[in-house]
Amino acid sequence: MKYQIVIAGIGGQGAVFLVKVLSIASAIKNQKCLGTENHGMSQRGGSVSCYVKIGEFYAPAIDEGQADLLIALEKNEALRNIQYLSQEKGVIIVNSDHNFPKLSFETHSIDAFSKAKAKAFPINALNVYMLGVTLAKDAHFPFTCKEIEEAITQMNPKVAEKNIAVLHQGINDTKGMK
Repeated sequence: MKYQIVIAGIGGQGAVFLVKVLSIASAIKNQKCLGTENHGMSQRGGSVSCYVKIGEFYAPAIDEGQADLLIALEKNEALRNIQYLSQEKGVIIVNSDHNFPKLSFETHSIDAFSKAKAKAFPINALNVYMLGVTLAKDAHFPFTCKEIEEAITQMNPKVAEKNIAVLHQGINDTKGMK
């Protein structure tokens, strides 16, 4: 298996947390994983982009046009990182309202900010919610829900139950969406 993921967001949204969860899920699946944690301006609310490479890779950076998946925790960050997606197979999972531009990639958007503001789930779980959307919408995502649940539990058992509930909310909210 070879699969490359770009996670893009702004500081404080939990992109680095997702890298760690996906790394643990890779270990559960007995797959090699390389991940970067680009902190940059993360402490000040600036752009954060992280790379996760699952399978037989030897360098953590993702070249332009190579990523299978872009998980964007904020719509502007999706556009800022779009060059990393593969033209043939790239998928975008983006937290955006209905104003996200039409692109040549398979794109799945959901307005997670509005749902969090309406108290559907805690804003600090937006990253896990978007991971649930990814599980529901990306047919080639290399992990099962069970593997992600186990990774979340290993990552932080104290809040695992709440995070898993939000993960399933993301999955359920996207069922039936185009």
